[in-house]
Amino acid sequence: MEARNANLAAPILVTGGTGALGRLVVARLREAGRAVRVLSRGPHEVEGIEFVRGDLSTGEGAAAAVQGVEIVVHCAGTAKGDGEKARHLVEAASAAGVRHIVYISVVGADRIPMVGAIDRAMFGYFASKLAGERVVAKSGIPWTTLRATQFFDLTLATAQAMAKLPVIPVPTGFRFQPVAADEVAARLVELALGTPAGLVPAIAGPRAYDMAELVRGYLKAAGKHRAIVRMPVPGKAAVAIRDGANLAPDRAVGRQTWEEFLAVRVGSARRDPAASGA
Repeated sequence: MEARNANLAAPILVTGGTGALGRLVVARLREAGRAVRVLSRGPHEVEGIEFVRGDLSTGEGAAAAVQGVEIVVHCAGTAKGDGEKARHLVEAASAAGVRHIVYISVVGADRIPMVGAIDRAMFGYFASKLAGERVVAKSGIPWTTLRATQFFDLTLATAQAMAKLPVIPVPTGFRFQPVAADEVAARLVELALGTPAGLVPAIAGPRAYDMAELVRGYLKAAGKHRAIVRMPVPGKAAVAIRDGANLAPDRAVGRQTWEEFLAVRVGSARRDPAASGA
């Protein structure tokens, strides 16, 4: 439901609006009839979308990006530094009178410990997203945070990289519950056009898969054959992953399955290479 007293003419700012998730959020906001502004580090020209150049790592361009904005959907994120990026954004947003900031985080952000160097090297993304969560929550701006499980696109990229090896090492006991990025985008837009709700229930894919199962699914769809060997991963974070800290079985609300995603993204490209731009 549309938030009361909203200025429908004001643009909605999407950070990371050219990324895998952000571009889907932008498209859905435009379908909803809303004006969209995108904060991006590089120059872009897309009809109907306003672009502002900036870099949240330094805060450059943040003030210009939030000028006249009431709602921010913060999709920009990397493996580290999300706390600093969020700090630069909320400082500018607070000064500009932004009334709602929506943040995308990751399931397990608050449950996967960062104790040693191995934890930080392999799973620092979770700590980075948690740092961003905390900055947003303490910003003084009404906020909404949605945690999601891993996107299909990232799972595919990981499987494709692993499949380049003659023998694929797979972490023992690791399971993932991937979700379609467009389903996450749809939920983010719904939240952005509603009232601030704090930390909302997570969104996760319809089922959890063993990592080896995910890789085998990709290999089958791509017509590849590789040996898979399981390997132990040390560290406290790895223990938490094996215990399912990155899963949300009670929030398996996603509809598209990994197999359905692969059939479209990999199977169709295999049948018609020209369709994938190969």
